[in-house]
Amino acid sequence: MANRIKKGDEVLVITGDHKGKKGKILQVVREKNRVLVEGVNMIKKHEKKTQDNPQGAIVERESSIHISNVRKADVSNKK
Repeated sequence: MANRIKKGDEVLVITGDHKGKKGKILQVVREKNRVLVEGVNMIKKHEKKTQDNPQGAIVERESSIHISNVRKADVSNKK
């Protein structure tokens, strides 16, 4: 792979439900060929009650998408 994607890169989603969205890479999971992209593929997660959070909560967070569904955003065309 000539175009390696790493944490902090700006990427564009090229296929799937979130096609056309841009975001920054938060995490790369090489073993599973997946990436976490900021603001893309948001899911709702239920958190248990804890001493810090006695009510529990429903939080939105990013879920991973396959690395083949993203490509580096074209930075040279920024104006």
